[in-house]
Amino acid sequence: MNDEIINQAEEKMKKSIEALEKKFTTVRAGRANPSSLDGVMVSYYGVMTPLKQLVTISVPEANLLLLKPFDKSCLGEIEKAIFNANLGYTPGNDGETIRIVVPALTEERRKELTKQVKSMAEEAHVAIRNIRQDANKEIEKEEYGEDMEKRCQNEIQNLVNLYNKTIDGKLKEKEQELLTV
Repeated sequence: MNDEIINQAEEKMKKSIEALEKKFTTVRAGRANPSSLDGVMVSYYGVMTPLKQLVTISVPEANLLLLKPFDKSCLGEIEKAIFNANLGYTPGNDGETIRIVVPALTEERRKELTKQVKSMAEEAHVAIRNIRQDANKEIEKEEYGEDMEKRCQNEIQNLVNLYNKTIDGKLKEKEQELLTV
């Protein structure tokens, strides 16, 4: 039973790391990244539709996103949605495709994004601590012997330490990516 509690806790911790990685991809670092457009919704014939369902997105250059819509009649709506998404992008429409030149980040914006990334990492640390707390409560409910309870709690703590190091490593990577010009 104790292994089940530990395995569940580890599974939840893995999901926290995956969620953090997904959040990190939404923070752009001056390079063109198609996932930066993930949250953009377009009014397509009166229905709010995710941008990804309406276009193919390619990255022909390091600072350029090229969007080729399946239906050219919605170019204007796509352009408007990207502009209104407040991503700092100014889309350009040539009648066939939409080109987005990803602007270089200013030093001030880089520092702002670094703070944002640190906040995301802290949220992940809190999630890991909450998972530990829940697992420890489950262990106490099982009424193991004192030695078994301590051993299980130590295993949980080792997992917490491991995943916190993983979070810190991913944070350092992302900060490095943001601060390199």
